Amino acid sequence: MSTTPTTRLILETLLPHLKVAAAYAHFLQPKIAALPPKEQGKNFFTAALTDADLAIQNLIEVVLLATFPEIRFFGEEYESSNNTKYFRATKLGSDGDYLVTLDPIDGTKFYIDGHSNYQIILSILNSDDFEAVVAISPAQNVYFYAVRGEGAFKGTLEMSLEACAPLQITSPKPSILLGWGMNSVAHLLKDRYKVIDIATDYSSDIQIPNLNGILSGDLSGAVTKSGKFIDSAALAFIAKEAGWIVTTLDGSTLPPLHTCQNYSLPGLIVAASQSVHQDLLKAMQSVAV
Repeated sequence: MSTTPTTRLILETLLPHLKVAAAYAHFLQPKIAALPPKEQGKNFFTAALTDADLAIQNLIEVVLLATFPEIRFFGEEYESSNNTKYFRATKLGSDGDYLVTLDPIDGTKFYIDGHSNYQIILSILNSDDFEAVVAISPAQNVYFYAVRGEGAFKGTLEMSLEACAPLQITSPKPSILLGWGMNSVAHLLKDRYKVIDIATDYSSDIQIPNLNGILSGDLSGAVTKSGKFIDSAALAFIAKEAGWIVTTLDGSTLPPLHTCQNYSLPGLIVAASQSVHQDLLKAMQSVAV
């Protein structure tokens, strides 16, 4: 097997194509029509599937197969893609044998309803942890990226990786996002925070923060029932590289990726500060008791 390309080479190679995908997604948003919903969707977010999801994944798959044909790849729409069978593997490899993952449209329901806070998220995973994540917000002309041990960065879509500035999330709003199935702790937090419960507060007409609000300053923290490699865990990695606190729901450090099942970390607490983390952890412990 050929040598695995470096994290930086993968990012630099894919970024121009991700920007093309972003322009495509932005152009298509007002015209999009939902395809038949995915089967076995647990909620209306996971049930949303659009033309853009499939087209963007196919674009990145073509680039990867042409440029890094030996790379491992897992895309959210792997079951619908004709390219899945051409990749060497779709699962995590050994140390240094990277897996590239893609969520072609993170926040598909937001996207379909015309909101601006959807994203394209591409990650590079090692056996134990993320090596890098790029999260592009096409409608907001901004992208965030983080490289393991090097911090997190922010720039406009016109900027190269090197031109981006360090991500500084100053004075985030006192709002907490509760992911699907986490509303049991809402009453324990409402005296100190504006609590946004994704299951009950989502509106097709009025945009609420998505999990990417941790990067924009719209949130001080978030609690998720699981940390999917392709989206919530990837965004949490960027936040962690920006100095935020990220733990499991019981306050433990995150387990190595290769010990996880179904491309997912356990539930996550993501917090801007130690005090926010303690508030969220205390709420989770109270519910557990």
